[in-house]
Amino acid sequence: MGKPTGFLEIPRRDRGYAPVEERIKHFSEFFIPLNEEEVRDQGARCMDCGIPFCHQGCPVNNLIPDWNDLVYRDDWREALEALHRTNNFPEITGRVCPAPCEEACTLNLNDNPVTIKTIECAIADKGWAEGWIEPLRPRRSTGKRVAIVGSGPAGLACAQQLARVGHAVTVFEKADRIGGLLRYGIPDFKMEKHHIDRRLAQMREEGVEFRCNVHVGVDLPARQLVDEYDAVVLAGGSEKPRDLQVPGRELDGIHFAMTYLTQQNRRVAGDTIPQEQVITAKDKHVVVIGGGDTGSDCIGTAFRQGALSVTQLEILPRPPEKPDKLLTWPYWPNRLRTSTSQEEGAVREWCVSTKAFKGEGGRVTALQAVRVEWEKDDQGRWRMHEVPDSAFELKADLVLLAMGFVHPVHDGLLEELGVALDERGNVRAGTDDYQTSIPKVFSAGDMRRGQSLVVWAIREGRQAARAVDLYLTGHSDLPR
Repeated sequence: MGKPTGFLEIPRRDRGYAPVEERIKHFSEFFIPLNEEEVRDQGARCMDCGIPFCHQGCPVNNLIPDWNDLVYRDDWREALEALHRTNNFPEITGRVCPAPCEEACTLNLNDNPVTIKTIECAIADKGWAEGWIEPLRPRRSTGKRVAIVGSGPAGLACAQQLARVGHAVTVFEKADRIGGLLRYGIPDFKMEKHHIDRRLAQMREEGVEFRCNVHVGVDLPARQLVDEYDAVVLAGGSEKPRDLQVPGRELDGIHFAMTYLTQQNRRVAGDTIPQEQVITAKDKHVVVIGGGDTGSDCIGTAFRQGALSVTQLEILPRPPEKPDKLLTWPYWPNRLRTSTSQEEGAVREWCVSTKAFKGEGGRVTALQAVRVEWEKDDQGRWRMHEVPDSAFELKADLVLLAMGFVHPVHDGLLEELGVALDERGNVRAGTDDYQTSIPKVFSAGDMRRGQSLVVWAIREGRQAARAVDLYLTGHSDLPR
């Protein structure tokens, strides 16, 4: 694939970013794309490695060597076709996916993987710019009706696949806009929302109906959907946040990360937030608890709101800067990653456990913490213990809890249906038929597998669509 000697002749080059002092002044995307010649050169680096481990690294099994080669040969339209064979929303994954494919790239053995994510994004953006991305309307109607609950990446991918084979699909969303986590969980500086809107317009032309402001299990009985539709897909995500029950948790100024991020995305979209409800980091010392992507998004948002300082706390140890490739490759390694938001000035602390919050007048003013160490016990399990005399205090006017999500919300929809749950509290459904314990009810995405990546949600949505199609018609031409 690509140029046989490309990886020897052409150095890795990735897209750049606007300077920190410029980008923190706005909420727009700030990456600087490569030009077409540069993207073709990067495609040429894809070597004929025999076994494309990038396929294994990519949850949607993108045909990465194929479209790298097509870009190198300047056949962008066919590259777009190859990209769409496995991924409904490459302009989205090309922006927000952490690129496990690059970790699995053979060239990553010497820390110079092909810039797969950048090439993917360039192909999709060119497809939109050239007008190549059009609705794929079904050739016939099956007469079958499918209800999908949740409009995140799993629900949208499932809806588009099912509509394209002729099913009448209705997507129910409790929020006022379609997109789920893509709309309200990801800041605009990482992905502007017109990327979602273009896909929604395409999907409407393909026959998908969207119903916003409908909270199934609250506004609309879940059983009504089961009675009225031939199949129901539960794709509501994993929305129960992990809380931190320590003294002082009740103080004002301590919020879940998603509450904070959603509000800012609404402001960017033009919504007016009542002044008494506004959560802002302006002129505040901010502490973000949790070292993952959501915590990183809080950091970037806080700096753009005018935070005086941002400190990010992680209870786990600092990862190594370089993993042992002979032990980890081609799998996703535990290594130190620094996001663009963290580069904007955050102080990062590892092995820190929060013990309590202090406040004045009902508002948080400080966070009390202690250093911890991790050691293996006699059974080889990691155990945490506090370091003696390591207690310290951080000034904190705003605390954001970004410690992940434990499982989907059980109240309402899931309790009403009575679907079986797994040991972690997620909806129990297999990865072959995606069927729950309730006849003709399916589940996909984070609601089924737990908190995960956008690419995993797209994969599950696509596979669930095939399972539903098989259930409704007895056969399916949709890919697994």
